[in-house]
Amino acid sequence: MARRKRGRPINGILLLDKPLGESSNRALQRAKRLFDASKAGHTGSLDPLATGVLPLCFGEATKFSQYLLDADKAYKSTFILGVSTETGDAEGAVIQSCDASAISQSDVEAALESFRGEIDQVPSMYSAIKHEGQPLYKLARKGQEVERKSRRVVIKRLDLCEFRAGEQLEVDVYIECTKGTYVRSLAEDLGAQLGCGGHVSALRRTRAGPFDIESCITMAALEDLQASGNLPAMDALLLPADAAIDTMPLVKLTESAGFYLRQGQPVLVSNAPHSGMVRVALDDGEFLGVGEILDDGRIAPRRLIVTN
Repeated sequence: MARRKRGRPINGILLLDKPLGESSNRALQRAKRLFDASKAGHTGSLDPLATGVLPLCFGEATKFSQYLLDADKAYKSTFILGVSTETGDAEGAVIQSCDASAISQSDVEAALESFRGEIDQVPSMYSAIKHEGQPLYKLARKGQEVERKSRRVVIKRLDLCEFRAGEQLEVDVYIECTKGTYVRSLAEDLGAQLGCGGHVSALRRTRAGPFDIESCITMAALEDLQASGNLPAMDALLLPADAAIDTMPLVKLTESAGFYLRQGQPVLVSNAPHSGMVRVALDDGEFLGVGEILDDGRIAPRRLIVTN
């Protein structure tokens, strides 16, 4: 006999403001315990140094986490120019420092220009990318370094928000970028271009896909709700599973067409888009999942949620 899953079978997306100093997985496990949820997953790691938007998917919503992994992100960050560290952030040991007081605000503005648009980044050895099954950061901690292929990313916006002159020059930047962009690599590359080195001292994700920081709840607020026994208020924080994909076209099906789709069969729907992925729901609004338009115009199921 199969073992009964522990926890409540809740479904939805929680927008967590990840606390400082905690890994994304640790934050996920804490939230999962607070909700007493049977199944949960996060949508892309934030370093312990980073805070901000971390969407957590519970239950059937985990099936759509990939769409948030692939989504654009936005960050606010502070770079220290004049100091390089092993990890590219404030947690690593200093490996080089120099006097950056001669660098002007216009120097930084000019250097930032070359990082806007499509750029190639070499991931840090302290990233979570895997090499032969091992995360790079684990190899780095053993003193190993492996060759990393550069990755093409797009910096859609890169603004200099604050400039604080000094031997260790501090700049606050705002970044909008595609998935897979490493802010620590951006700080290191900017420092290299200015000839002084650089690293990230603070990082806050302000947006992930359609979700922004203003919509997030802190871990402390969740703990207060849980301590008061107010599970209904906690559950009310969960967004529907399709909130992660609400930019996809919506196609509604009759009860009959929905039945066949749930059986794994493509269905024909009038007035559907001609191609691409679509959200699929019944006429009464019940969300079924994600489908793909086939060449013959039918909608084939790709990711369906399980309903009772």
